[in-house]
Amino acid sequence: MEITYIGHSCFKVKTKNLTLVFDPYDPKKTGYALPKLSADIVLVSHDHFDHNFVSGVSDYKLLIDKPGEYETKGVFIYGLESFHDNKQGKERGKNNLFHIEADGLSLLHLGDLGHELSKETLEQIPSVDILFVPVGGKYTIDAEEAAEVISQIEPGIVIPMHYQTSDLTGLSKDLDRLDKFLDEMGVEDEVKKVKELKITKADITEETEVIVITPQH
Repeated sequence: MEITYIGHSCFKVKTKNLTLVFDPYDPKKTGYALPKLSADIVLVSHDHFDHNFVSGVSDYKLLIDKPGEYETKGVFIYGLESFHDNKQGKERGKNNLFHIEADGLSLLHLGDLGHELSKETLEQIPSVDILFVPVGGKYTIDAEEAAEVISQIEPGIVIPMHYQTSDLTGLSKDLDRLDKFLDEMGVEDEVKKVKELKITKADITEETEVIVITPQH
């Protein structure tokens, strides 16, 4: 499996049989350039401009933007309902969590999760090898809350997303920077950084590892 970080909460995941793109953003409204993207499946966690720019992805055959169970070409997708805030969606609405099983690996993309996970939600999530977690606060969980969610899920690998960068111009500058999360996790000085993550099940260890993927925007 190959995982590429496009930017913000957008990732391209290439499996043996399919390519998936999560949460494509509008480049005109975020400040992030959007490279040419093509995929078999596009997944959208919620209907906000920095996550739902489906027209930025070509050739897709399936759009998944709501909870449910999906399966195609050996890739299993399970969408779970959550909220974009900690008030049952009263401020920012609902948010989809997407659990993916492919190539012997399990992935969980949290979208713009705004709260810690309930016992009921955790019971619906199988083991997670790779967790994509928002860490910037303001519109999502912040560094401290992200660390708590990570402890709830206990994934093999954590990939942070949705944080402040110098290129982000179309959203609030109140988002926290990545180093706040790395400091919260106690890995700021020795965190692994890669341009692209190529991974198999054999690479997953018992101890949770934080990996920062350089965005392509």
